[in-house]
Amino acid sequence: MSSQIIVITGATRGCGRAMVERFVEAGHTVIGCGRSEALVAELRTEFGSPHRFDVVDVANDDQVQTWAQSVLAAGFVPDLLINNAAVMNNPAPLWEITAAEFQSLISVNIVGTANVIRHFVPAMVGRQRGVIVNFSSGWGRVTAPEVAPYCATKYASEGLTLALAQELPRGMAAVPLNPGIINTEMLQQCWADGASAYPTAEQWSQVAAPFLLSLGAKDNGKSLSVPS
Repeated sequence: MSSQIIVITGATRGCGRAMVERFVEAGHTVIGCGRSEALVAELRTEFGSPHRFDVVDVANDDQVQTWAQSVLAAGFVPDLLINNAAVMNNPAPLWEITAAEFQSLISVNIVGTANVIRHFVPAMVGRQRGVIVNFSSGWGRVTAPEVAPYCATKYASEGLTLALAQELPRGMAAVPLNPGIINTEMLQQCWADGASAYPTAEQWSQVAAPFLLSLGAKDNGKSLSVPS
């Protein structure tokens, strides 16, 4: 497989960090972002040129625009664009979730995805090739108590992505992807000790990275899941 340019949000933690490692190992150029200056600095130290990592809050459209313009001006038009950045609510009945916490999930999980699409996808459409993967969830296809805000954002991600798929030119793809259940900080936030029964991000990435790299125009508009 020829080298690809992969842009990934939420690259500093959990599944994002693990995907960065697998893609770099496979010989691809990775462009990533995260909100933590310290964690972004770690990625810059570990993975030098041609890889690139920036501090970006995807919920801030101005920051995403500045980042995308700089990345694209440097010649990095994504072959694979992965919207992985997401936050989880503290488990509680919906009526106990504060307005600020609910808004935080909407801002990152939905608005953030749309911001990244807005500023990167036109360059991909201009070449009429490339794959956009928006991370969904099992909770974007079924529901569970005490995670209603998260379910709402992931159901939204499914709808947004499937509509986007209908807008893309032939040769491109948009895919809502359920990554499966992974033992990350996010899962630990929901299930505490029960999270340890599931694969780590490192273990998951060994299967997920090749699967992501296999996606193409044939997968446009399909709600997919990483094989277990």
